Amino acid sequence: MSIRRDMVGNGIACTIRRRIELVALWPCAVAHGYGRAVPIYALGSQTPTIDGSAFVHPDAVIIGSVTIGPESSVWPGAVLRGDEGEIVIGARSNVQDNCVLHTTRSDPTQVGDRCLLGHLVHLEGCTIEDDAMVGNAAMVLHRSVIKSWAIVAANSVVLNDVVVPSGALAVGSPAVIKEHRANRDLITIGVEHYVERARRFKAELRRIE
Repeated sequence: MSIRRDMVGNGIACTIRRRIELVALWPCAVAHGYGRAVPIYALGSQTPTIDGSAFVHPDAVIIGSVTIGPESSVWPGAVLRGDEGEIVIGARSNVQDNCVLHTTRSDPTQVGDRCLLGHLVHLEGCTIEDDAMVGNAAMVLHRSVIKSWAIVAANSVVLNDVVVPSGALAVGSPAVIKEHRANRDLITIGVEHYVERARRFKAELRRIE
């Protein structure tokens, strides 16, 4: 799924129809040996949609209007709260430990395909395009856009209404943009690493009381 497409187009609608049976309790969580269901919550008519090939750790929390695409992963302590608006995670992206993703009524939070969100990242009503990275403990705020192959460095803060160009590195608080400084290998290698890690966790993770 590419965030450059219309989010209410046929691709998303088809995914919702195919995967709606997974969202109430995601029973495969128990089948895979986690020992308990992943905490996934509908909020009134707002219901999460999770692709069957995605991995959501049982200590993550998914609420409301959240879509998670194929082979993506959500790790322990992450909270995706789609109460006022929509959160969309594309294919083969990872939302690492203790991330917080929220949204507003006017500003959805959109994460494209093959994106890395490091530990403790906070996203609020922003857009992370395909093949981009947000480093550990960084924050991206309302209406900001991180273009493809751009990186937000660890502990940086991208304030409202900022565009980080393709291939740029955003560093500092508030972030300063450094053109042509992003290392693409960090993104491509990291994405593949987390796709493989998610497959292992789905196959091998078990709870020990």
